[in-house]
Amino acid sequence: MALIEPWVNGLIRIEGRNKDAMFTKTILEVSNLRLQRGRTEILKNICWRVQRGEHWAVLGANGSGKTSLLSALTGYVTPTAGEILLLGQRYGRSDWRELRKQIGLVSSSVRRMMAPEEPALDTILSGKYAVIDFRGRPTAMERRRAERLLAQVKCAHLARQPWQVLSQGERQRVLIGRALMAQPRLLILDEPCAGLDPAAREYFLQFLHRLGRRRNSPTLVLVTHHVEEIMPVFSHALILRAREILAAGRKDSVLTSELLSEAFDAPMRLRKNAGRYALTLSARPGMIM
Repeated sequence: MALIEPWVNGLIRIEGRNKDAMFTKTILEVSNLRLQRGRTEILKNICWRVQRGEHWAVLGANGSGKTSLLSALTGYVTPTAGEILLLGQRYGRSDWRELRKQIGLVSSSVRRMMAPEEPALDTILSGKYAVIDFRGRPTAMERRRAERLLAQVKCAHLARQPWQVLSQGERQRVLIGRALMAQPRLLILDEPCAGLDPAAREYFLQFLHRLGRRRNSPTLVLVTHHVEEIMPVFSHALILRAREILAAGRKDSVLTSELLSEAFDAPMRLRKNAGRYALTLSARPGMIM
């Protein structure tokens, strides 16, 4: 049976201009979302609400529906049924191309699209307009902001370095700076640690933790397979299983050995130490480990 915490503090629905959405308490609301292609049901009855001040981790096994959910939230696929409200704007009634500029996205797909010769500072600047390979002429103010963001992600020394020579960890931090350039209200990180070595991953996660604790931080949504990547700054978790929500709510009530065993269809044991998690496979009688 799914565990989903009751929703509190009702949504302030705002259908007007995007600036009015600044006053809505709800960042994201998904109601009875269903996504079907042909006879295949990709997402089933997804209901989820993200409030201002919360940071969420989204977990699930391969094929659980994580990528499809992100594609629906960012407007790249059209839901079969249900409703999505983002920053007070309803999908289908608002210009999702404009609204998308208020969503920062860090993913492997974005990383692969970067021009090899593009300097890191230009990559940051391109985030202002949510375009790849930006060829416009930034204002002096935009350039100063991009330089500040490069410094914020600890990459100021890479301003003139082309994308192709950056390490994986440097690329991920530059992509976060790029996402922050447009001052998004929501920052989605789709498996951002994929391909990072253990040291680079830990440096990146510590940076992410500091970002989430900033006073004006965007709401973070981290999509991952690994509980080890869920830093203390994340307050809530959502677990997908078989293309529907298994559990959603406060982190401590959702991240349990029982629910994770069900999500990954294997006996799992969850441990917590100093705010960090570790997940191991529990031995069944007769199991060869």
